[in-house]
Amino acid sequence: MSADTPQDSPQAAPSPLGGNGTAAMSPGDEAPPGTPGTGESICRTCGGSGRDPDRRICPECNGTGKVTVGIGGA
Repeated sequence: MSADTPQDSPQAAPSPLGGNGTAAMSPGDEAPPGTPGTGESICRTCGGSGRDPDRRICPECNGTGKVTVGIGGA
């Protein structure tokens, strides 16, 4: 296979901004970025690489390697 085949070429990560200019949530996020009581964590699915084992963009973090999670326990 040549390096130009679709499965070998890297995919561009989605825009970090939602349609209204705010930070978009990834499927693995527990809350929108910046929500009080949350913080960034390394994506458990890709281990922070932003890629799945087939080198495609991770579906949980949308290729960022980070997810927003709750940091408190009440």
